[in-house]
Order: sequence, then C-alpha cells, then structure tokens
Amino acid sequence: MISRRSLFSAGAAVAAASVSRVALAALPEPVIQTSAATAPPLQPATGRPYRPVVTLNGWSLPWRMNNGVKEFHLVAEPVVREMTPGFNANLWGYNGQSPGPTLEVVEGDRVRIFVTNRLPEHHAVHWHGQRLPNGMDGVSGLTQPPIPPGKTFVYEFEARRPGTFMYHPHADEMVQMAMGMYGMWITHPKAKHPLIADVDRDFCFLLNAFDIEPGSATPKVMTMLDFNLWAWNSRIFPGIDTLNVRLNDRVRIRVGNLTMTNHPIHLHGHEFEVTGTDGGPVPKSARWPEVTTDIAVGQMRQVEFIASEEGDWAFHCHKSHHTMNAMGHDVPTMIGVDHSDVARKITKLIPGYMAMGERGMADTAEMEMPLPDNTAPMMTGQGPFGGVEMGGMFSILKVRRDQKPGDYRDPGWFAHPKGTVAHEWTGAPLAEPVRAATPSGEAAVKARKPSGHGHH
Repeated sequence: MISRRSLFSAGAAVAAASVSRVALAALPEPVIQTSAATAPPLQPATGRPYRPVVTLNGWSLPWRMNNGVKEFHLVAEPVVREMTPGFNANLWGYNGQSPGPTLEVVEGDRVRIFVTNRLPEHHAVHWHGQRLPNGMDGVSGLTQPPIPPGKTFVYEFEARRPGTFMYHPHADEMVQMAMGMYGMWITHPKAKHPLIADVDRDFCFLLNAFDIEPGSATPKVMTMLDFNLWAWNSRIFPGIDTLNVRLNDRVRIRVGNLTMTNHPIHLHGHEFEVTGTDGGPVPKSARWPEVTTDIAVGQMRQVEFIASEEGDWAFHCHKSHHTMNAMGHDVPTMIGVDHSDVARKITKLIPGYMAMGERGMADTAEMEMPLPDNTAPMMTGQGPFGGVEMGGMFSILKVRRDQKPGDYRDPGWFAHPKGTVAHEWTGAPLAEPVRAATPSGEAAVKARKPSGHGHH
C-alpha cells in the first residue's frame, strides 16, 4: 500500500551550487510503499508520454513537475522486506522497500532528485551508468560531501540517453548494498528510436544477494562471496511473482546485477536477443538468438523475444546453487552411504530425526522438518504436478492466449492440451540395455573426497 509521510523540511543541504534555492522551498512529499507485490505500471499523468515498465515485485516512484523539471523524493531508511511468505529480513532501502522504487523519465528530461537520509550513518547515491555533471555522480568524499543522518541533499541533471540504469550508495558502499540499498532507473526514448522496439510487456528487476543465517533476519554485512540467499528485487522463490504475458506479445526484460558474482539468466521455451546494455541499445548486426545471457557484476542486460509458446516456462539463474535458499555449505555428500544403522541410534537420542542425503537432496523438499522461526525452506514451491524444488533466483514466464493486453494478473496454472505432458510408460517392458563390462566385471568408480567449499 502506498502512503505519504511528513518530511524533513528545514536545513536542506544542496549537492551542487547550481541548483536553485527556490526549488528547495517546498520538497515533494515522499511516497512510501509497503507492499512487496508487483505494482501495475505507473501511467504518466504529467510530463512527456512514454510506455511504462513493470518492476517485478516492485513499483515506480511518482513525481512532481516543477517549472518543467521532474522532481522525485527518495528516502533512505531501514525497512522490513518480506523476502518470501513467512520470512522477513531487516534491511536498508528507499521509500519503505528494498530495492527502492524504479525511477522512470524520458530522454531529455531535466530531473531533480531529493534524497533524505534516515539511516543511522551518512549516505550518498550514485546514478550508475548516467552521463551527468561530475558533482552529481554521487561518490561520497570524491564528488560530494556525504549526506549526514537527518539531512536532505538534491541531485539535478538531464537524462541524456535512453536505456536502463541503476542507482546505489557510494558511501559505506559494501555495508549499505549488503543491506539491500539499490534501485532501477529507466530513461525512455523521446521519439521513435531505430534500435529500440515498441514492446507489449516491459519488465525490470535487480539481482541481489544476502547472507542471512537461518532463524535470523539481519544480513551479515562482512560477507564477501559466500552468500546464502540469491534474490530478484530482494525476493526469493516462491516469493518472486510470475511474469504474465499474452501469446505472441513482444516482451522486454531488463535485468541489472548488483551482486558480487555473475549470473547466467536462462529462459525456457523461447530464444531471445540481447537488445541493450549499460551503454545503450545494441546494434542489430550485433544481436543473435540465445537462451542464456551472462550478466557480470555491475552490468545490465536487456533481452527481448516474442512469447510464441503457450505454457508455464521456467526463468532462472543457471547457477544451480542460486536456485536454492539458505543452506549449509558444509553439509557432507551422503549419496550412496547407508546410514540407517546410525539413524536408528540417533533417533533414540533425538526423536523425529530424519536421515537425508543418501539418495540425493530431494529429501529436503519431500520431508517436513522443523525449521527455525523466520527461515525459508532450502528447496520449495508447489506446482500443478508437485514440488518445484526451487528457491532463490527462480520465477515463471506464463504465456496465455487469453491474457488481455495490459493485464498482469497471474492466470493460474497452464491447462495442457491432451497428450502433451510427459507420462509414465505403460507399454511392453523395455529390454535391458547392453552394457560394456570393465576388466573386473564391475563398474570402475573413482571418487575424490572434497577438500572444501568453493565459491559460486
């Protein structure tokens, strides 16, 4: 739900002397969002027209027009983010949420962003990828003084080129980003652009990572690589909303990476083209069809495709550990180990103990185990045929012929036409396959005991 809050009106600090003090006489009232659901696209009521984006599990920030300048108000503050139903995290963000709201402008717009700091420490905002005056770049100590707690600074510049950008802190950056501070910026083209197609659906979201121990709620900010929660817009599956489109829609998805590692983002059932990067639109001669695009740290990728295949199609990071929730990285591999005798002895000491892992880790999704309060299961989510056994960076593209234009509601599970679902073979028994024998008559297996956990 969106609400309005009172604001700090006195003693506003100016990030650059070129900003008129008249503009600071009355700040735009900040808008606060408390819902983690995907908000409908924000249709522009003032300023130049554009086709708005849909922020996955997020929203776009309303603005005020002031003498031809588009004014936004960001509030940096502690927030509680529902990462998935039953699991809340104590984060830092903007305007009530992590990530902060998406800022949408038009190429050539003059933009003024007021940033009020309600954090317990100083702050600064960097407008990642933007062409702007050096004093507006938002690097604390280098291009501006930091924003002290309780103060408001103002940034002002022209949105010079269309594309997808990000914003994030550049003051105590490691801590503040580890706590969930970032957001997206969309600059729409001012006119028909030869390299920017008209699309029917336009989605955007950020990749982010956290280290939150099971049963805890606050991230460990000193973690450098070994994160245990991989998120899209600070949500983890099954808390990530589905992307719902109409059959044969032209779909654009904009993805920014503010984690500490790369992410190969993979779409099932369709091929796409990378049509944009941080540097702007990709020339048509440099595009080719693919089903996975790797997004490095600090990069943005914009992909487009025709949703020509009906169904419920998986959409996820292809690093398998990134489609799991909080887990123990030091859990030993027990595949093929018979520990039933040990399990019987343990159950005498710990009633309800369940031995898992000897057949693989699917047991963790199939068996109910007590979890600490405020903990998301490692592998979870239910589909029409049972457990999806996913977590983290996983969602579903739902393509329907009866999805109305502009309707982003979840249509439910796909009704498969008869005879189009994989099923058990009930015909004649299959012949035993011919197998090559080893010199000993048994399969030769070489195993190496793992020495530790590698980063991913």
